[in-house]
Amino acid sequence: METAAPILKYTLNEEEEKKEILRQYRGLLKELKPKLKPGDKELLRTSFEMAADAHKTMRRKSGEPYILHPLAVARICVEEIGLGVRSTICALLHDTVEDTDISLEDIQREFGSEIAKIVDGLTKISTVMDTNTSQQAENFKKILLTLTDDPRVILIKLSDRLHNMRTLDSMKREKQLKISSETVYVYAPLAHRMGLYAIKTEMEDLAMKYLEPDTYKYIAQKLTDTKRERTRFINDFIRPLKDKLEKADFTFEIHGRPKSIHSIWNKMKKKGVSFEEVYDLFAIRIIVDSPTEKEKEDCWKVYSMITDEYNPSPERLRDWLSNPKSNGYEALHTTVMGPSGKWVEVQIRTKRMNEIAEKGLAAHWKYKEGASVESRFDQWFSQIREALTGPDVNSLDFLHDFKTSFLAEEIYVYTPKGDIKMLPVGATALDFAFGVHTAVGSRCIGAKVNHKLVPIGHKLRSGDQIEIITSAKQKPSQEWLNQVVTSKAKQKIKDTLKEEKRKVVEDGKYILQKKLDAIGGMMTQHNIEELASFYKVNSSLDLLYEIATKKIDLKELKEFSASGDRLFPPKPVKVEAEVKPNTDTTARHYDKKDAELIIFGESSDKIMYTLANCCKPIPGDDVFGFVTTGEGLKIHRTNCPNAARLMSNFGHRVVKTKWAKNKEISFLTGLKIVGLDDVGVIHKITNLISGEMKFNISAMTIEAKDGIFMGNLKIFVHDKEELDELCNRLLALPGIEKVERYDTE
Repeated sequence: METAAPILKYTLNEEEEKKEILRQYRGLLKELKPKLKPGDKELLRTSFEMAADAHKTMRRKSGEPYILHPLAVARICVEEIGLGVRSTICALLHDTVEDTDISLEDIQREFGSEIAKIVDGLTKISTVMDTNTSQQAENFKKILLTLTDDPRVILIKLSDRLHNMRTLDSMKREKQLKISSETVYVYAPLAHRMGLYAIKTEMEDLAMKYLEPDTYKYIAQKLTDTKRERTRFINDFIRPLKDKLEKADFTFEIHGRPKSIHSIWNKMKKKGVSFEEVYDLFAIRIIVDSPTEKEKEDCWKVYSMITDEYNPSPERLRDWLSNPKSNGYEALHTTVMGPSGKWVEVQIRTKRMNEIAEKGLAAHWKYKEGASVESRFDQWFSQIREALTGPDVNSLDFLHDFKTSFLAEEIYVYTPKGDIKMLPVGATALDFAFGVHTAVGSRCIGAKVNHKLVPIGHKLRSGDQIEIITSAKQKPSQEWLNQVVTSKAKQKIKDTLKEEKRKVVEDGKYILQKKLDAIGGMMTQHNIEELASFYKVNSSLDLLYEIATKKIDLKELKEFSASGDRLFPPKPVKVEAEVKPNTDTTARHYDKKDAELIIFGESSDKIMYTLANCCKPIPGDDVFGFVTTGEGLKIHRTNCPNAARLMSNFGHRVVKTKWAKNKEISFLTGLKIVGLDDVGVIHKITNLISGEMKFNISAMTIEAKDGIFMGNLKIFVHDKEELDELCNRLLALPGIEKVERYDTE
């Protein structure tokens, strides 16, 4: 679905527009030429004319003709994913049923049921993430059912989302945040799982550009500044390898490429290092032209030549030749010590493997002989189907389970007989047990991993061999849900627990019905869901269970008024307001004249809000408001650990906010400082903070060990600009190695 406008300002006149549309269409045909069969060209022309005519009065945000969007999506499908004629027709028509007068019946009449079915799947997806949470999850489930039915639907949708991300500049800030969060939360992991690494990487980088603009610009600039030095290093590294490969008569390509901005930032955060300390800023890729029967042998030969020239890091060898990833990825990765004492990642692939790495699932349809790889996709699709058939799947639980169970990296483990099983990273012995069979999982009391006894919650690692121990007396408990990550295990445990709950739930239903009758409310599904949200329970079943077991007190229902069949009052009217933030844990009301934080989209000029404890925003941070249930408005940083989940799952509750200037209010923030334990270093730090910059220090702890000191400071600052200046000045002090912000408790 179209959601964005192009980056360039639109200035073409009508004649130039027609030429540009035709140029894009001809470019599409040129890319498709090798795949065209008799009659295909006519079908393509029909679909193009149908779409162009249907969208003829529509324009994008920038003013350009709408038809350029489906054309761009079709070109991504063909050029970057490798899809064919049928998918191209679907891409051209993907917005027609939703946005124009063309019906699904029209498409079926013109192009047949296969194309109509895919367009129908794309139309269903278009409403995902745009409505309320329960509806959103239903739609997300529809996507996945369509995905398992015909994966082309999701491949076209990923092309659509990629084009929207590439053209996001003209959208409003809150829309940019929402779309970027969805992309990084669901679509990028889905692209990764479909084997589309280039698309996944670009999506993550583009999302970061909007979610964390300062960091994005900083790393992009650093990459630009170090490009010449990097190119020289890569050439020096490659030269001896080229000679060896040529002498061995290999036909090959070899080139270096920088890591993505997003992955560099992740490494900086994960390892707590600066840009300069990220050792693998780039990877060297060697692509060998090798016949199918000699692929493995040739890749290992190349590995041998590389490690003859450079010393490898033994723990950094990744063999995806023997066990390809479940998304079909095959390669050999090693990290070696290059010139100047720098670690370098080297990826070794054949031409076939490289095409699969770049085109993902679409490339598997081309290489029919890769039956074992294709069956991995089939296995994945059948697992999704099984997860979707569970009754009463709670919407947000489902989305979370899908991410942890189906979009995570996987490990390989073995049964006692030596059969291989794939599980997501973080899977436990109990996950494995449910993977064998529901009955085995339900009776599991422990396991033997590599012949050693372990508890059911033991986390598995690649290469483990597992034997499950069962008992007829065992049965699942609520705690088991915290000891599994796979969707299948969670669903089966929940099904068993729900069965036991049902009798108790009937009592809860009766109690709630009486209470609602007393205040004039109605027992509707909507009201039950609203109450489940208000009382912070996971589902309507849990709500009724906790009412019956007296864990929930229904006295609070008096706070709500009944209107028709709704328990709660309608949403407030939108107006613009300005409010001042508080630094206390309790929220207060402030008048406009004390404005500090400007909030758009709320119902009053006096708004109660609190600063989120999970990320502790301060003025100058990129922030958004989030309407919680029961705790009013909370302000989060856009790079908050919870931001992507909140904005993806509850986009309708996000409120645009920005800081205004006010130097009278101070905010508590934390700094971690690491440096050499030299005489007088603490005095220099405190003198700079309190003496020169006049900041109040709330608390300070210093630990010194083996000549290194680590300090934790809590400081009151007015805004992010002051904090950045303080960090830069601290780093400039002799002996200070690292200064970073942390969120105070």
